Amino acid sequence: MTIEAFVFDAYGTLYDVHSVSQLTEEEFPGRGDLITQIWRLKQLEYTWLRSQMQVYRDFWEVSEESLVYTLKAIGLSTDKVVVNRILDKYLHLDPYPDCLSALDALKGYPLAILSNGNQEILDKLVKNTGLDTRLQSVISVDKVKTFKPHPTAYELVEQTLGIKPENVMFVSSNSFDATAAKNFGFQVAWIERVTPEALAAEVASQEVVGPSTMFKLLRMQLENFGMEPDHRLTSLSDLASLIK
Repeated sequence: MTIEAFVFDAYGTLYDVHSVSQLTEEEFPGRGDLITQIWRLKQLEYTWLRSQMQVYRDFWEVSEESLVYTLKAIGLSTDKVVVNRILDKYLHLDPYPDCLSALDALKGYPLAILSNGNQEILDKLVKNTGLDTRLQSVISVDKVKTFKPHPTAYELVEQTLGIKPENVMFVSSNSFDATAAKNFGFQVAWIERVTPEALAAEVASQEVVGPSTMFKLLRMQLENFGMEPDHRLTSLSDLASLIK
């Protein structure tokens, strides 16, 4: 099937959301990893909950809500200055090491982001990290005020790029996103950063499963929906093989 464009998820696919862990550890020594993992889980959960309730708040607000929840649950301070300092990292998330070179290897194709992030923070993030010169479009679900994986969010791709879903290669490392994108009708490349074998070995090596491993178990394995992605790749760099 023809590929006419590549559309990427942002958080967890192009950008390492766990790059906030250094900052959370600085603010709360000994609790940084726990905060980072719970925050991301609740952040996703809140987007799904708000979509189901049809009570929309943009991603920045959802991120603040879920961060405050996390700090309260662990019994830590929710001082506004500290919360804002941690949130600000979302304007400077680290791209994955293979991100820029992978995008460069796809030069000549329309490249876009479709993200749950709101437009303002996405625009700042891609500019701060040098992706703005490599992307043709940065698409936010803010336009429809509902989050992925709702089909309305995925409809924004054709509305923006004018390309049919079956001719779009949708790229995500988030299994819920890859599953929903496949269901919607995109070609899908799932970035499988943690294989089942590697994760099983990681679990077996731990007497007590830690927060990072628990996150991988919950959010970094293929969903059991019977909807296989078209491609299972271990890194963004592997995308270039799809156009050769």
